[in-house]
Amino acid sequence: MPGSDELYPPAQYGWGWMLLAIGILALLVLGAWLLIVLTRPRRALATAGDAGGQSLLTGDVLSQLRTEYLERIQMVETDYRERRLSARNANLELSRVVRTFVNEYSGLEAPVLALDDLVARGVHPALIDAMGRHYYPSIFRQGPAIDPVAGAEAARTVVRTWH
Repeated sequence: MPGSDELYPPAQYGWGWMLLAIGILALLVLGAWLLIVLTRPRRALATAGDAGGQSLLTGDVLSQLRTEYLERIQMVETDYRERRLSARNANLELSRVVRTFVNEYSGLEAPVLALDDLVARGVHPALIDAMGRHYYPSIFRQGPAIDPVAGAEAARTVVRTWH
């Protein structure tokens, strides 16, 4: 009857709907956690220092990182001098080594940033100089590549002076 003052009880939902809602909430929480974990910047990891298993201090880790990349630069220069790499490929490899060093040292995603992006971010002038004077012209310009020995010295300057 339309005018009845009788109250009706609220509609009841089955337990399946409640379990579905809880499952969706759990998936959202898991997704948010994964997003945070997988996109956070990497921290410099301490490596085992001596046989006693003591970890190196941050300064020692950074010093070791510089040494490792200076050795990589020397390997590229040696490969060029012994004609295992062309001038263009040597400069390309030096660019990759320097950008990877900057990424590992500071977390800046230098390997995927163009020169204009690096300039806009105000990175260390040594990197801008090396990229602009040695690597970009050798990689992208028509004609002979710039001497990789000079590029290797510019790479060493970046590694030694990067803050």
